Amino acid sequence: MSEPTSDENKAHEEKVSGDLQPEAGSSEMSISAKPPRRWLRWILLFSFVFLILSTSLLGGGYFYVRDKFTERGPAAEDQIFMLERGKGLITIARELEREHLISDQRIFRWALQLQERGAGLKAGEYLIPSGASMAEIALILEQGKSILHKLTIAEGLTSFEIMALVEADPVLEGELPELPAEGTLLPETYLFTRGMTRAELVDQMRRAHEDVVNRLWDTRAEGLPITTREEAVILASIVEKETGLAAERPRVAAVFVNRLKIPMRLQSDPTIIYGITEGKGPLGRPIRRSEIDRKTAYNTYQIDGLPPTPIANPGEAALAAVLNPPQTRDLYFVADGTGGHAFATSLAEHQRNFA
Repeated sequence: MSEPTSDENKAHEEKVSGDLQPEAGSSEMSISAKPPRRWLRWILLFSFVFLILSTSLLGGGYFYVRDKFTERGPAAEDQIFMLERGKGLITIARELEREHLISDQRIFRWALQLQERGAGLKAGEYLIPSGASMAEIALILEQGKSILHKLTIAEGLTSFEIMALVEADPVLEGELPELPAEGTLLPETYLFTRGMTRAELVDQMRRAHEDVVNRLWDTRAEGLPITTREEAVILASIVEKETGLAAERPRVAAVFVNRLKIPMRLQSDPTIIYGITEGKGPLGRPIRRSEIDRKTAYNTYQIDGLPPTPIANPGEAALAAVLNPPQTRDLYFVADGTGGHAFATSLAEHQRNFA
């Protein structure tokens, strides 16, 4: 084998030298790849720390809101709070704070929003107990159990007298409706919340009357000298005005039913009085003889049968009495001086009672 020439040696050295050199760009890529890895580690570390801090803050905020929401409220005594229709959560919370019922309107609002309860507060007038927490107040407003006011209408009042009571009530709102027809309102104790109008309450009285009359009419006794619901109301109104004792209503009703069957005139003083006063109040004096002798549409001493309209608004008991009266032979009664009446089956017995 011959020794390599100088040119061959030179070429071999260049090849070896080339083999020992790093590939183009390899060192630069290695150096530039390290910084992104370090920055990625920092970003991940900061993100983790931020997540921990955020979670801690949110958890702490939640427990803070919860504790403030359930702690005792600032009200030193029971207080009335009026929640009007159409008000949103922000306005309600602001008013509760202004009335010193809650300590922080933001806590109240946030707590309800977190629980998705903000739209469930009902309008009404509420009694908020002293020291009630925001949670307790929210529950009161959600349940909607408003303060109930009442108006008692006594049996035997005329429509004019009932409307005067409705007008005088300080809680009811709005103007009086047109005067209802006599005998179309049911005497009762009516419960209502603040905000009810006078027209709404009068309509409720009218519907209650219709319901009672229809129910009792369907269970009436057979053979009555009463052919319509209106006649039943007229007779019940006379019974209502003749006695103030609940126990006497059935027997007074029986007297008038017996008279109508004969037939015999009712001869009821309250009908004469109604014809004079038109139901606008008490007569305030005894009935004059001339008034008994004068023939009018409401003078049952002078006319046969029933007057043209009721003379008052009868209650359910009087209506039930005339539609299912007891079986008696009574035709007369007279006041006995004790608040009740003495009943008789004959004129002679009646005269003795009268004496």
